[in-house]
Amino acid sequence: MNQDKKHFIKSISISGGFLILLWLIKLTEIVFNLNIIQFALYPRTIHGLTGILISPLIHADLNHLTANSLPVFLLALGILYFYKNASLKVLLIIYVVPDIAVWLLGRSAFHIGASGLIYGYASFLFFSGLIRRDPRSIALALLVIFLYGSMIWGILPLDKKISWESHLYGALTGIACAFIFRKSDPYKKYEWEDEETELQGSGEKD
Repeated sequence: MNQDKKHFIKSISISGGFLILLWLIKLTEIVFNLNIIQFALYPRTIHGLTGILISPLIHADLNHLTANSLPVFLLALGILYFYKNASLKVLLIIYVVPDIAVWLLGRSAFHIGASGLIYGYASFLFFSGLIRRDPRSIALALLVIFLYGSMIWGILPLDKKISWESHLYGALTGIACAFIFRKSDPYKKYEWEDEETELQGSGEKD
């Protein structure tokens, strides 16, 4: 139980630390009147290459950042806590791969924000539930659908002001990660689950 508590604290520290970083960047930009859009991802340009690593950290305004904050924190926390061994690899792949795809195939426009990460995280958690089909993964998949199921429309080119490409490639990367790491972090039953099964098996039948 002590190890589980430590792991939970570590998971919160990582996901919370990333969220704090996003806010520090935006507040620094506001306080010092900076314009860091020049570091954003711009497809098929040399200067736009920096955006592959930096664009998820850049947000248009406080409303944009606020909308992304809670989903980024909760979904990253879910991956870190429930998929301990694969989590850092999954988070790194989802951070980098979608932006590489956007740089290669996206529209000629600045692409910013952490929403691509959100789609990648949500997609990983949902499809891990479909692939693994254990109680933990299924519960997480259902929770993602309940909280963020409406995001599905974000992968369609319905709004030119939104980087739907980041959403789409983030979601596809999440699916790929769910498949690649399907055998990592196998579900382990708690003792009380085995006890409950034994009790059910010993019950009287009509």
